[in-house]
Amino acid sequence: MAERKLFAGHAVRRLRRGLALTQAAMAESLGVSASYLNLVERNQRPLSATLMLALAETFDFDPRTLSAGEPGGGEEAMRRRLADPLFADIDIDRSELQEWLAGAPGGAEAFARAFDRLGGAAALPGAGEDPGTAVRREVERWRNHFADLDAAAETLADELRIASSDLFGAMTERLRVKHQLAIRVLPIEVLVGVRTRLDLHARQLQLSEALDPPSRVFALARQLGGEARAEIDALVRGAGFADRVAERLYRRHLTGYFAAAGMMPYARFLRACEATGYDLELLRRRFGASAEQVAHRLTTLQRVGARGLPFFMLRTDRAGQVSKRFAGASGSPLVESAVPCPLLDAYAAFARPDERIVQLVELEDGSRWFTSSRCVAPPGGWAGAVRARFVVTLGLAASAAKGLTAARGLDFGGEAVPVGLGCRACTRADCPQRSAPPAGRAMLVNEREAGASPFGFAVD
Repeated sequence: MAERKLFAGHAVRRLRRGLALTQAAMAESLGVSASYLNLVERNQRPLSATLMLALAETFDFDPRTLSAGEPGGGEEAMRRRLADPLFADIDIDRSELQEWLAGAPGGAEAFARAFDRLGGAAALPGAGEDPGTAVRREVERWRNHFADLDAAAETLADELRIASSDLFGAMTERLRVKHQLAIRVLPIEVLVGVRTRLDLHARQLQLSEALDPPSRVFALARQLGGEARAEIDALVRGAGFADRVAERLYRRHLTGYFAAAGMMPYARFLRACEATGYDLELLRRRFGASAEQVAHRLTTLQRVGARGLPFFMLRTDRAGQVSKRFAGASGSPLVESAVPCPLLDAYAAFARPDERIVQLVELEDGSRWFTSSRCVAPPGGWAGAVRARFVVTLGLAASAAKGLTAARGLDFGGEAVPVGLGCRACTRADCPQRSAPPAGRAMLVNEREAGASPFGFAVD
């Protein structure tokens, strides 16, 4: 795939103003013309690798701040906000959005913060931003790729491989020797309602016997996340959360990211992905991970110079509620649906728990997406206890999915299922599955005619 062009005029302009330089002075230092720098700052030209290197060498500029500093999380994040039913009657095209981000980055960031705050405060008027929303926004700013954590995890994984081919055993020994922690697996009647517990008095990491092998390894890897404390602390400080709950949620996400990166080290995992055609079942077995852990990891493969395919991930329950959503670098509007479209075959995975359900779908804007869904169940407890069930869906632009093992035999040039972003955001007039009219459209009732949907509405 061709590399995605990087438009980062706001970041270059912020750097220049922080150094109190004119465009002419900065251009001279970088060895480019002032007119070219002006075009870069206005997002009329992408930031080239040569210019990025010159910025780094001349002004000690960290290129990683580019993805973290885009107003509102960048163009795709802003586009997903504007897909909200609230703006259904406003037509804002891509060029307008780009001009807004380039010409008024502060205003765009202010809009994003206000939108996110209002979205998080819907349940409790007057409340602040929901901590989960704040954390997701920060993860999205980094496109769920944290290079420093990946590097630290790869170093740890290499050291563990030298020690033993048994990852659980190697982690157990490292925790014993370096952290003075013993691992103890306890019966579920002892750890009632708890899967893991760190008992510092006994110097034990206690694991419930209900945990399956991938979950046990992940628990040890999370505990070893303390070895990346400096990297995690820096990311948490950079986020600048005012809410302590959001800060702790973000720290938990980063620790989990490190744990997954330790189980599935970046370079080895990406090589395996490319060699197997992203065979999800084979990847799961090769790295001793669960289906959900592999899905999470696939959304993070955005290392500069070694990018994987840009997957998104959704975790949905039977009621259509989304408990996890990672856009990664996919830019897919499907991630932002308040409730996923019922025409998605993901729901069929609940009835076929041992199968992977694949589908080719098409949104109203004409974009096509390949989805792959599987039912997962967290490790259980007592016999007869209520067991949770979720469907984890991985998605990818159809143009990038043709080489996937899971897509073999799929006709990418054939018919695709027409889906929307939830009934309140979808304006397909002939959908027989519609359960509500779209927001912002006048509802029409015709006593003499009945269509495929009982919810008629004005069409532009």
